[in-house]
Amino acid sequence: MDVFDTNVTAVYFTALAFLPLLQGQTTASNQSKDKQNENETNTPGNIITTSSISGLMKNSQGHFAYNAAKAATIHLTKMMSTEFIRTGIRINSIAPGYFPSEMTTGGSDGGSNKSVMSDEDVSVEKKGHAVPAGRVGRDEEMAMACLFLARNRYVNGEVVVVDGGVLGAVPGG
Repeated sequence: MDVFDTNVTAVYFTALAFLPLLQGQTTASNQSKDKQNENETNTPGNIITTSSISGLMKNSQGHFAYNAAKAATIHLTKMMSTEFIRTGIRINSIAPGYFPSEMTTGGSDGGSNKSVMSDEDVSVEKKGHAVPAGRVGRDEEMAMACLFLARNRYVNGEVVVVDGGVLGAVPGG
């Protein structure tokens, strides 16, 4: 139950807690729309959730609860994008593949709270597949996905997969 609370319940209640603030941003953006050029940076409020490719795979990789919780996060994101459309707030999700994290590396350094994973560590054949890109994801690649979802006003209720091609090579991708 802790896995579900962390990955689904927390996402839901955090989104709800920020709705008034995000609605204020959306209202301000709509009021100033006539005064601004379309290229300006004032954009309506939006939420980007973090799911996982594990929520899209058919194989469990030995962690059923995590995969089910991430699948629920994806579905929650899609439901919220539909239910909150009246508010003008867009909601999307990023489904990362193998990126350095405490889950994939088993820990992080104490100073910068950063996990490190070498490209050799991405050899996950023991899980039944490999990363076609041949390496782990990099911080800037996750940042680019965030920027895309934050800036593209025409995207709502979508899951952007950033996985080096894993889902193209495993069941359920």
